Amino acid sequence: MKPLMFATLLAAAATLAACQTSERANTYAPVAQQAPQGVEGSWVDANGLVSTFSAGKFATRTTDTNTTMATGTYLTQPGGLIEISLFSNISKSASKANCSLVTTRQLNCTSSSGAQFTLNRQG
Repeated sequence: MKPLMFATLLAAAATLAACQTSERANTYAPVAQQAPQGVEGSWVDANGLVSTFSAGKFATRTTDTNTTMATGTYLTQPGGLIEISLFSNISKSASKANCSLVTTRQLNCTSSSGAQFTLNRQG
């Protein structure tokens, strides 16, 4: 078989395979989006502040100017308790909060001073 003829047959086979793969891919139903797990992601409080949890890091920002209000870390304990250690850029002090993931979209928290607040998942 001549090299040019072989290359032409190889190209035709690749094109045919691509068409068949494409047809099969179109027969599958779209994959449903999974419900969020844990606290990873963005949450908003009653004042409109956005708290972001990502890989053990925590930050709270304003929505209007994106000013960082607080930063810190978090740990997820057995039983769904989330322990947040944070530093407030406003009061220049460290504090803690314990939160409970009551649903995939609601996080109920109590600060070390006893103040209670709720965060709701964005999106």
